[in-house]
Amino acid sequence: MKTWSEVAQVQPLASKIITNSMKKGRVSHAYLLQGERGTGKEEISLLLAMALFCKHTSDAEPCHDCNTCKRITSGNHPDVHWIEPEGQSIKIEQIKNLQKEFTYSGLESNQKVYIIKGADTLTLNAANRILKFLEEPSKKTTAIMLTDNSQSIIPTIRSRCQIIDLQPLNPLHFQKQLMDAGLTEANARLMSALTNNLDEAIAWNEDEWFAEARKLMVQLVEMFSSNPNDVYLYIHNHWIPHFKEKKQLEQGMDLLLLAFRDMLYYHLEKGETMVVFQKDDEKLEMAVMYFSQEKLMAILHAILQAKQKLKLNVHPTLVMEQLTLQIKR
Repeated sequence: MKTWSEVAQVQPLASKIITNSMKKGRVSHAYLLQGERGTGKEEISLLLAMALFCKHTSDAEPCHDCNTCKRITSGNHPDVHWIEPEGQSIKIEQIKNLQKEFTYSGLESNQKVYIIKGADTLTLNAANRILKFLEEPSKKTTAIMLTDNSQSIIPTIRSRCQIIDLQPLNPLHFQKQLMDAGLTEANARLMSALTNNLDEAIAWNEDEWFAEARKLMVQLVEMFSSNPNDVYLYIHNHWIPHFKEKKQLEQGMDLLLLAFRDMLYYHLEKGETMVVFQKDDEKLEMAVMYFSQEKLMAILHAILQAKQKLKLNVHPTLVMEQLTLQIKR
């Protein structure tokens, strides 16, 4: 999404709110863009920053060709600052450095824009520190906060921002985009369940590591129903060596979640919504016979809990071992 007209096709309400406020000269001092991954938070932030600085806008649309637009797009404009988590959170030191920037005039104009990615990861001290700007905004300073999880934003911050809700992408429309990009229908269905980001989905589809991850997931699910006594050994010999990094293990958990959800859908006669298995897959039928609806509900809950433990920095190997035992019970 590189223009407001493109944004309007995917996020019509967000596009209308922002462009109308710009045309009327009523840009908010702080925005909170909240929505799932891939819904366009960063693209909208970039467009808003460009529109605020570009000298050749037309109906709130930046020209995209001037030196200012190009530098903002490349991340090299001195008055547009991106803040993102260092590790698991945005720390108070980062906000202190940001506050120092508040005290300086813009290098090329009086306008300044701060884009805070993962605003829900602000530590409590960092969040309280950012309130100073939100409570005493400069007329020429605009903060844009981005979050996948709006409920983790403290109320005092939310109350000082114009909140813009980004709607989930239409999965069928996204699947069509993926198939137009060369993915098979089955792969497009799976990728649309894992991500809303087109480039990410295409990259995963071509990634050998991901192909192996998908294969390991199917083998693991099959072992739970056909050879449960060897599952623990399989986890240590195959699963953990492949999913070495925390982010990779989270992706593996997502694949497991979709596989067990497929089984539940099969029980509920909702085969058309499955994304990992096909209706006539023998492996699926065998697994469904082994797991009851009640057991599948418990497994889905256990996987979600395991994902939460990963976010809390519990050791990945321990998380996977505990999950394996819960599924086997």
